[in-house]
Amino acid sequence: MSVNEIGEFVGALLILLGGIASVISVFGLIRLPDVYTRSHAATKSSTLAVLLTLSGTFLYFLFREQFVSVRVLLGIVFVFLTAPVAGHLLVRAAYRSKVKLADISTEDELHDVLYKIESENDGTSDKS
Repeated sequence: MSVNEIGEFVGALLILLGGIASVISVFGLIRLPDVYTRSHAATKSSTLAVLLTLSGTFLYFLFREQFVSVRVLLGIVFVFLTAPVAGHLLVRAAYRSKVKLADISTEDELHDVLYKIESENDGTSDKS
């Protein structure tokens, strides 16, 4: 086997692994009980799936056509930076909107911290 054939194989394998990670992400979205855990499944595994797929695509075209795709590299960077931040902001908005945790959740560590900070801010805003 030549280096090009090995590179094509690795690229195709990464694309296949990206598809498998995407399916796992879908099962997480279906099975998990609340918006917080579903968001975890949507952002973490879907980001991994997209990154694996785009990395495999990049390698495949690099070894098959000797073509370096700047668009694919920018797509990898864009997804890597924006997907986790978007997931975090969605969960934060849900929490501040008082979306209920699942019944199986045992502890809400953010509740005391968040409302302590809000009560301190309410006290200082009355003084000014």
